[in-house]
Amino acid sequence: QVQLVESGGGLVQAGGSLRLSCAASGSIFSFDVMAWYRQAPGKQRELVATRTFGGSANYADSVKGRFTISRDNTKNAVYLQMNSLKPEDTADYYCNAILGSNYYWGQGTQVTVSS
Repeated sequence: QVQLVESGGGLVQAGGSLRLSCAASGSIFSFDVMAWYRQAPGKQRELVATRTFGGSANYADSVKGRFTISRDNTKNAVYLQMNSLKPEDTADYYCNAILGSNYYWGQGTQVTVSS
């Protein structure tokens, strides 16, 4: 049973930084893709950033230049360094992992950015 557990959310002032972590357990294989999504109150879940096993990264336009996704394939872990945070970054952030045709989700961690 694959489980993803996020940590690192919290309350931060605008302009501040947070680092989210996601640790995966239950899989002996490295995930093809690991990603971060977020969902703000009243809005649909949106893709924030992805990183493939080979290291390619992609970002939503709204976070380019401010967020950095990284992963440790030896630990099946993915991280999201968030700098220059804005109030509009406030959301629940979810870790996502893809292995073949299987998608896995974490339970989410809340990020609140105060103005």
